[in-house]
Amino acid sequence: MKDIDVELKARNLVRLDQEPIQISGQVQPHGILLVLEEPNLKILQVSTNTQSILGISPEQMLEKTLEDLLDPFQIERIQTGLFQDSLDYLNPTKIWMRIRGDEYVVFDGVFHRNPDHFLILELEPATSQENIPFLSFYHLARMSINQLEETASLHEFCQIIVQEVRKVTAFDRVMLYKFDEEGHGVVIAEEKIEELEPYLGLHYPESDIPKPARKLLSANWIRIIPDASAQAVALFPYKNPQIERPLDFTHSTLRSASSCHLQYLKNMGVGASLTISLIKDGELWGLIACHHRTPKYVSYELRKACEFLGRVIFSELSSREETEDYDYRMKLTYIRSALIDFMSQGENFIEGLIRHQPNLLDLANAQGAAIYFGGKWTTLGATPKEEDLNFLVQWLKKNTEKEVFSTNCLPRLYSDAERFKEVASGLLAITISERNYVLWFRPEVIQTVNWGGDPSKAIEATQSEGVVQLSPRKSFELWKETVKLQSLPWKPVEINAALELRKAIVNIVLRQADELAQLAHDLERSNGELKKFAYVASHDLQEPLNQVANYVQLLEMRYQEELDEDAKEFIEFAVEGVSLMQTLIDDVLAYSKVDIQGVEFELTSVGTALERALSSLRSRISETRAIITSEPMPTVMADSTQLMQLFQNLIGNALKFRSCEPPEIYIGAQRLEDAWLFSVKDNGIGIDPQFAERIFIIFQRLHTRDEYAGTGMGLAICKKIVECHRGRIWVESELGQGTTLYFTIPVGGQARDRRSPGKNQNHLFS
Repeated sequence: MKDIDVELKARNLVRLDQEPIQISGQVQPHGILLVLEEPNLKILQVSTNTQSILGISPEQMLEKTLEDLLDPFQIERIQTGLFQDSLDYLNPTKIWMRIRGDEYVVFDGVFHRNPDHFLILELEPATSQENIPFLSFYHLARMSINQLEETASLHEFCQIIVQEVRKVTAFDRVMLYKFDEEGHGVVIAEEKIEELEPYLGLHYPESDIPKPARKLLSANWIRIIPDASAQAVALFPYKNPQIERPLDFTHSTLRSASSCHLQYLKNMGVGASLTISLIKDGELWGLIACHHRTPKYVSYELRKACEFLGRVIFSELSSREETEDYDYRMKLTYIRSALIDFMSQGENFIEGLIRHQPNLLDLANAQGAAIYFGGKWTTLGATPKEEDLNFLVQWLKKNTEKEVFSTNCLPRLYSDAERFKEVASGLLAITISERNYVLWFRPEVIQTVNWGGDPSKAIEATQSEGVVQLSPRKSFELWKETVKLQSLPWKPVEINAALELRKAIVNIVLRQADELAQLAHDLERSNGELKKFAYVASHDLQEPLNQVANYVQLLEMRYQEELDEDAKEFIEFAVEGVSLMQTLIDDVLAYSKVDIQGVEFELTSVGTALERALSSLRSRISETRAIITSEPMPTVMADSTQLMQLFQNLIGNALKFRSCEPPEIYIGAQRLEDAWLFSVKDNGIGIDPQFAERIFIIFQRLHTRDEYAGTGMGLAICKKIVECHRGRIWVESELGQGTTLYFTIPVGGQARDRRSPGKNQNHLFS
């Protein structure tokens, strides 16, 4: 049907990828499956083909135990085997079962316990009554390994594997099928009869082997379907009577294949299949897939021989892969060691990564690299623009949780990356901390991929009587695809090298952080001593200054008639000097008290702090006829007293440095991404922009005391208050055009870090 609902099709595709095929409740008809209750070995469930094979109905089977079907000698041997640590010692076991009179059927019996801990016995007709001896296994593997040891290339190695397996099994076609990072498969070796169409070099989409099937293949080394067209038989009863649900047959040999997979085999012209799983580090690396055009039964012994051969040969294959990577791995190890030396010896780790040879690019064979640390970018080679890097890092924060992230098709995951595909279709990233990254980039490499059929039509949907059904495609002809927006893939050895570098960077930065922490501790102790000195000195200085002022004023009062005008003027100068000195001492003391140590930030209404500041300035506001307006103020994490002092100083300055017009002062508040931006704007005399930094320096003045009173401490105190709140303060002004002072208070108040943000301080783990 042409008009199949796309959304319905998508839902069915998802369902196909999540189908619980391990609990289908059906088995292949060439064998019998028994579910047994331990320890009495009572039959709980049985496959419904017992009538045709044993001449006993399923209903009759449920009334029996295994002892009713086998002689005492067999039962004793089975029970002994069931008490072993592993059932491998028991499997396979030859089982003779009487069907009528003196007529017996011989089975290969295989026991296993399923995930629900039920004992399952699978019986397959034995083609011979003798097990293949161990020496046959050994010679089978030894001949193959002898050939493999003489093979130079990995390609020839894989070809020998499929030749040997086909020699043992006599299947029409044997393929070595390897999975890539995206889950697609590619045939890397093939041995077949001449008349079959070759599949060598063809890629197959991930949907050909859905996730449930991969999980089962990972749990079982071998899988046999002797007749793809055979009608599956059900279990009786369908639900296990003890748990009242179907059983999990993950490790069952007789488990029936899914209807979709059987249709897939039919569409390929396959009558029988044997699959050997190749598992590396617990993951499904690939498959040895054996196909036959007609039904073909492979005995249990021969299957175990193939499994043994697959394990031994794949062990050699893994070793050969690792050997081919060895030189490259050693090269990357040398580069990593050199980078660690450079980082340890440099002023900071970033210089060590980029200023020497080898450098950061060499570690991952990348064409570009970027380091984001302390809010700044350092780039090397061909990289996206800084703006694009900022957005990329934001995307990484939201979409990755692991220490390392890699992809060779970044634009498909992050659409904005298509703009810079020429430099960054591939991305390898490591997280140094929550806010710091090292990134490597590779450019787009356009290539042609040969598929076995159109991968976009891997699953076909048909509609019958209003029901959408999914089936595998029928065409496996060569289909070429031009692949864009991809780079060369990152090798596992390169990803591991990046992870090892991450460990080294973290260790170096932590060591530097310890050194900075020690310096901060020493500085804090020194500052504490200075504060004590300032406090004591101010109090000790106040007393003699008071005495000077008092005695000078007493001298003036007592000898007023005898002093001339010059003497009176000199006394006035002395009193003013003492008063100025006292003001300076008070301001120094106020400056030394501004500190975040010991101050617990709390939710503070900025509007309340502003009102307190205006209240303390009420007389000056009235005197200057000032007009003060403000926007609605937010609530922030801050120290309320320091916030009030900050507004008092800024508004006081606006009142002090007024023009001939009455002061007009406007206090604004604006929300930024992670901070509040406040402003105090006036219509006063303004400031020459060249002095924009100087006004915040302690004791710095732009006017004489005759023009404007004060000590030059007000804005220095403001700067210290803002920095203690982890914000920043600056001025925008022109002479005669008024002044606007801006400052920020971070959202949340940065209460975690109570240190002032010095210029060289890196907040690595914030």
